[in-house]
Amino acid sequence: MIPTFTLLIVDDEKHNRALLTELLQGENRIILAKDGKQALERAREHHPDLILLDVLMPEMDGYAVIRALKNDDLTRNIPVIFITSLDSAGDEERGLELGAVDYISKPFNPAIVRVRIRNHLESVHQRRLLEQMAMLDSLTGIPNRRRFNEVFEQEWRRCMRDCVPLSLIVVDVDHFKIFNDTYGHTAGDEVLRRIAKTLSTSLRRPGDFVARYGGEEFVILLPGIDSEGARNLSEHTRADVEAEHIPHAMSEVAPWITISLGGATRIPRENAPGPELFCLADTYLYEAKHSGRNRVAWAPPA
Repeated sequence: MIPTFTLLIVDDEKHNRALLTELLQGENRIILAKDGKQALERAREHHPDLILLDVLMPEMDGYAVIRALKNDDLTRNIPVIFITSLDSAGDEERGLELGAVDYISKPFNPAIVRVRIRNHLESVHQRRLLEQMAMLDSLTGIPNRRRFNEVFEQEWRRCMRDCVPLSLIVVDVDHFKIFNDTYGHTAGDEVLRRIAKTLSTSLRRPGDFVARYGGEEFVILLPGIDSEGARNLSEHTRADVEAEHIPHAMSEVAPWITISLGGATRIPRENAPGPELFCLADTYLYEAKHSGRNRVAWAPPA
C-alpha cells in the first residue's frame, strides 16, 4: 500500500481544483494554490511530494512556475506534472524539457489520472527508501558519516541564525582492536550495535543526533546546548555504556567495554561549517584517551 503523500494542486480555476481534490484526497494530503506566486510559497513551505500544475494561469503561467521551482534548492527535486488544456506535441515537449515528469491533457479521464499519479508517487516512495538507506550505517542502523555531514551543516546554519551554541562530541571505543583480536570480529560487530543503541537512547531531545563516523568512532551533535550541559550529557552517556557491562577481559581500563569522549561547544559565526569544531572535539578525545580512557575531556569555552 502506498503511504500518504502531500500533493500541491495549482490551478486558477476553482472548479478544477475541486475536481482534482475530490479525485485524489482519499489517499493523499492536498494543498491548493490558485496562482503561480501562491504555488511557489506553498511549495517552499510544505515541500510536497508531487505538484500538479496548470499551464494557463494569469500573471505567472505554469512554465514560469516550473522554472522558478527548478532554480530553487528547496524545490528543484519536487516532481511536477502538467495538467493543462494545451495538448499539442510542441506544448508537451516544452513542458518535459523544462523538467516536468509527465504531461496530462484536459479534459482528462479521472481513473487514468489517478493511476498515473499513483505510479509517480510509487517512484517517489522507492526513491525515498533508497535515499534513507544511503544515509544509514548498514551495521548499526544509525545514521552514517554522509548523513552526519548533512545534519552538521544544517544545524550549524540554524544555530548561527538563532545565535545559540552547537556542541559536538566524538566517541571512541576503548581498546577495540584488542577486543576484536580476542573475541573475533562478529563479537566486535555486536559491540558496535549495542553501543550505537546505547548512544541513541542516551540522547534526550528530538534535535539531538548520533551517527557512526567510521570504524569504532561515533559522533554526537547537540544543537542549542551549552558547554556545561553537553559535558554532563557526555558523562551520562559514558556511564550508560559502561553500565552495559559488555565483557572485555583484555582491557587495561575495566573488565568490560568502555568509551572515551571528546567534545567542544561553539556558537557558529561563519555561514558554512569548517573542520575546526570537529577537529577541536577530536583533539580532546585524544586527551581523554591519553589521560587513561573511559572519561570525557572538553574544550574550554571560547
